[in-house]
Amino acid sequence: MDTASTESASSPTRLAAAGELSTGPARIALVGVHGFGTHHLRNLERLMDKGLVDLVAVADPNPPALGALPESTAVHANLDELLAGDHKPDVIIVATPIQTHAPLALAVLASEADLYLEKPPVASMSDFLLLQEAAAEAGRSVQIGFQSLGSHALAALERLAAGEPSEDLPGIGTLKGISATGRWVRDRAYYKRSRWAGKRSLDGADVVDGVATNPLAHAIATALRIAGARTAGDLASVETDLYRANDIEADDTSVIRLRTTNGLPITCALTLCATESVEPYVMLHGTEGTAVFHYTEDRVTVRTEAGETTHSFGREDLTENLLQHLSEGTSLLSPLDHSGAFMRVLEAIRTAEAPALIPTECVNWVGTGDQAHAVIPNIEDILERATRAHATFSELGLPWARPITAGAEALFSPEAAALNAGNAEPGKAEPGKATAVLRSGSNLEPDLSPRPYLHPVTTAAGIVVTDHLPSDHVWHLGAGFELQDVNGSNFWGGRSYRKSAGKYVDLKDHGRIQTTDASREGDLTTLQLDWLGADGGLLLKEQRTLARTVLDERTWRLVIQTRLTAVVDVSLGSPGSHGAAGSGYGGFFWRLPVNASPRVFSSTAEGEPSVHGSVTPWLAWTGEFDGGPATLVFGAPLESADPWFVRCSDYPAVASALAWNTAVELAAGESLTRTNTVWISDGTLDAAEIQALVGSVGT
Repeated sequence: MDTASTESASSPTRLAAAGELSTGPARIALVGVHGFGTHHLRNLERLMDKGLVDLVAVADPNPPALGALPESTAVHANLDELLAGDHKPDVIIVATPIQTHAPLALAVLASEADLYLEKPPVASMSDFLLLQEAAAEAGRSVQIGFQSLGSHALAALERLAAGEPSEDLPGIGTLKGISATGRWVRDRAYYKRSRWAGKRSLDGADVVDGVATNPLAHAIATALRIAGARTAGDLASVETDLYRANDIEADDTSVIRLRTTNGLPITCALTLCATESVEPYVMLHGTEGTAVFHYTEDRVTVRTEAGETTHSFGREDLTENLLQHLSEGTSLLSPLDHSGAFMRVLEAIRTAEAPALIPTECVNWVGTGDQAHAVIPNIEDILERATRAHATFSELGLPWARPITAGAEALFSPEAAALNAGNAEPGKAEPGKATAVLRSGSNLEPDLSPRPYLHPVTTAAGIVVTDHLPSDHVWHLGAGFELQDVNGSNFWGGRSYRKSAGKYVDLKDHGRIQTTDASREGDLTTLQLDWLGADGGLLLKEQRTLARTVLDERTWRLVIQTRLTAVVDVSLGSPGSHGAAGSGYGGFFWRLPVNASPRVFSSTAEGEPSVHGSVTPWLAWTGEFDGGPATLVFGAPLESADPWFVRCSDYPAVASALAWNTAVELAAGESLTRTNTVWISDGTLDAAEIQALVGSVGT
């Protein structure tokens, strides 16, 4: 439990209360003059020029260079010596290695000085609670060095998050979630700069020097502030997914997934293994747009259907803010007690399983010697997927991530308990181990319409031919069966098209498909599924079967049959049935990964414009996938001549449209069946070979 605020009644006018100090500069001492301490030295020089402070003393075992300090500034080897001197500092700034924060901060609070403590405050929650208690007992103020919290943009963003647009920032509708993305480059020299760099602990003391707790800690702290999460109790859950490409103990690439007590998701995807460093940002995701806050630049860009607006804000220096708090009673911008939520994140990282080492084959090194830096291929897109889907790296199914332990099982391969994607090359599964993985989808965010699906599906040689949670449409989930509208509930994910609006709108109308039973007999898997509407009511019962037939060493056949039975009178619709011409998707759906030289064709048509909306016995897709060429042949459902929905130029996907431009009505107790067949083959098949495959149905 957080203790009483350090902004106590006794502290706001402390400097003014001391007569000789009320009109003179504040007496400042700095502990740690190297590293980030050099920033404080430059800032204190600025404040001295303004006549606001007097740097009376510094402490560092490695003294500063001659001439770096005013002649009147005393130099000590450590804090104890500084406190023993007759300097009487009003404020002591501590900018030292993380593992020293707790003992030094406690020593400062035991003196008669207020404290500016660099981030992260301390290296464990237990030390944080001790620090809170000490500050409260001493009646001292503590400012934590999250400089981004001094941005004037935060007040406007907090109002925006609450649904209150301003002249500077137009509204983005109802806030759905917050994400933070950081892509920086750090070379080997960065981790050799000190003994504690990149350590989880050192000499028995916690350090926790990871990407989320030190270099990109501001991303998390800023996201928490905008979300209104200040104390540890403001967070309902904290999940970590930690990795390292460098030869260090701590994490350099991680997802931190949070949820506030009011249910708001916050996902932070961070890396020090980017192709190039870019400005980190926090994004607010609203029902009518997004707001992107580049917090190092105090710049906010709002994007809505009406266009894009950018506004730059000013920033208040935290040291000046602390001095104003002490002399005038101004509220602290980054008080100790408001770091409770961040400390809960740090504690989760500290106590988590050690970061997993990313296999060397999944990392590229750029440069030589100590200037070499690790680059994780496609990390930019990976971070985008993670934040848009609020998903961990494991849930994305990345080849270097820890395999998920629940909600996924390999099909059609009894000898393999699960797909060990961590041992596979990017874009390839282990040959012979699995040809499809069934995912329950139960852990997905509600607006993705959680549902079971297949991913990855592979060729016989192990080439992956499905994709899921892509950054362009994060609700696209491998291969499965889904509908955008069942009695007004969205079982597709994302926005819903409404004729009354004439566009896609963001609604809280998402349903979910839950597995109630599953059985397997050889290469046949049978699922019993419940379709639950947005209000939780049962709309449909489904029996879905997944069957494999191996045809030869390069080709196998997947048959997905779904039998929907209406529990109540239902209308099965699509954007097309709501008036969106050419957008009648819904039913069987297959999202492909990006592939080079794609060709989509049927027995009568060639290319996306011609094939899209056509009714043909089969549709073929060939392309160069990661790992090699592959061909997918989609057979039309046996029960109905449904039109094909095809996307190739914008994103790769194929669907057999159940309700192309007219909704399908089912009375309670009535059933509908669709049987879709997919031939999955290594290499590029021509029309004659495809026709032979399609003609082999029933054999």
